Amino acid sequence: MSEDFRELQDMGPVDYLIVEFPGSRMTGEGFPLLVDLVDRGIIRVLDLLFVRKGEDGSVSVLELRDMGGEIDLSVFEGASSGLLDQSDIDDAGGALEPGNSAGIIVYENVWAAPFARAMRRGGGQVVAGGRIPVQALLASLEAAEEAA
Repeated sequence: MSEDFRELQDMGPVDYLIVEFPGSRMTGEGFPLLVDLVDRGIIRVLDLLFVRKGEDGSVSVLELRDMGGEIDLSVFEGASSGLLDQSDIDDAGGALEPGNSAGIIVYENVWAAPFARAMRRGGGQVVAGGRIPVQALLASLEAAEEAA
């Protein structure tokens, strides 16, 4: 068994997020929290990149150093596993409104790795997964409240 394969077998679940910034305005408020999650070993950032969708619908990748002086992203320089390709960038751009930017992050849930390894050793495999957006939870709770 190759070393790369063994390392993959030891990984926790891998997720991605696309966070849109209307008007391409990024305050950087969440970045210290992201760094904290990495520092505490809760997640491992595999890829982080930013894209901008032009008014004409074109999508371009932004360099971290071009993100503006108010946000220090140097800690994420080089966070590129090669998992994201042009089709992923195009898909992310398709989710954006023209004139907006987005951060795309691919991360390993390091906290879940021991559980995932144990399940794989026991013959288990994930056959489905998903994420429920907070907005959907709030709408569901509101609807339940109105029905009561």
